[in-house]
Amino acid sequence: MSKLTKRFVDQITPSEKETTHWDSELHGFGLRVWPTGRKVYIATTRVKGRLRKVTIGRHGSVTAEQARIKAHQIISEAKAGNDPVKVLDQARKSPTMKGLGERFLQDHVAVRCKPSTQYEYKRAVDLFINPKLGTRRVGDIERQDIAEFHHNLRDIPYQANRTLGVLSKMFNLAEVWGLRPDHSNPCLHVKKYPEQKRERFLSPEEYASLGKALREVEANGSETKSSVTAIRLLILTGCRLSEITTLQWDYVDLDARELRLPDSKTGAKVVHFGEAVANVFKDLEKIEGNPWVITGRKDGARLTDLQHPWRRIREHAGLTDVRIHDLRHSYASGALALGEGLPMIGKLLGHTQVQTTARYAHLAKDPLRAAASKVSDFIGIAMNEEKRNAPSPSKEWRG
Repeated sequence: MSKLTKRFVDQITPSEKETTHWDSELHGFGLRVWPTGRKVYIATTRVKGRLRKVTIGRHGSVTAEQARIKAHQIISEAKAGNDPVKVLDQARKSPTMKGLGERFLQDHVAVRCKPSTQYEYKRAVDLFINPKLGTRRVGDIERQDIAEFHHNLRDIPYQANRTLGVLSKMFNLAEVWGLRPDHSNPCLHVKKYPEQKRERFLSPEEYASLGKALREVEANGSETKSSVTAIRLLILTGCRLSEITTLQWDYVDLDARELRLPDSKTGAKVVHFGEAVANVFKDLEKIEGNPWVITGRKDGARLTDLQHPWRRIREHAGLTDVRIHDLRHSYASGALALGEGLPMIGKLLGHTQVQTTARYAHLAKDPLRAAASKVSDFIGIAMNEEKRNAPSPSKEWRG
């Protein structure tokens, strides 16, 4: 045996039968030579007692040194328990990223995700993933490909991060479906862009402006009764937009003052409400044949677009920077201002994780700061009063 170098391989002359020359330094690395003169590098190893042979490449297309590096990788992976033949089979059978995206949307997203999530995932696949990665094989995608893809979306960092998350889910499923080796997700360690969580809370004055705007647009008929009602319910319950727009009369229990939602972002939940919300429901007319509380223009339909009415109403109120979801944040802020703790607020909002409610923790400092100010001011005044009322020191004491 000799070391398989370019010079040595070039000097090998074919014989009448196929022969194999093994490398003297790397056990399992060899060169097969056919009588026709064809020379191919190979690697042989054992995985769980089974002999595995892998063709690396033809001499000329692959250099001896490149073949040696590849053979070392194959043999090392086999020692770690990974079958190189299985990995190659996976690569050959690997679908394109477009194919994976289709299976992801049909077999996973359509079955396990809510409609709003389905829309966002499909949008990420169709608009961002397929145009850049659609023709690539799933098994060929490496971390640098994902890093470059993410970097190219740096001008829209929020979308870049969301799309990275979708890709990560797709590659996790690719492993489950046997399209990639385990623990090979190329999205791992690709760092997301920083995102500034915008927190906007309505002040009492802004609530007054919004209330006035709602009364005026309702009175003059510039907005529908359904739109105004939906916004009032969002303000007074802290519910998510979808929870109000998909609310049915069967879910409303006025006697118990509860909304029993069979489904939400966090699953089934009960929303408790008070007299102000009850009055909103009492002011509504149930339409026969229409199960929805927030009805649409067509018979039996619900309102599906609240964004456009909201933009007009918030402009009328002089609150052009307030988003619909900020009404939910403001509900939590109001609860904190009234002395409710974070655990209670989490229950009111239907949070399933403490970390979700913890984003409001800094707001709890405001009542604490006000209380501390009152106490320190009181003590300070008392100390000054004592000083003013104290007798002046005598001359003898002054010395």
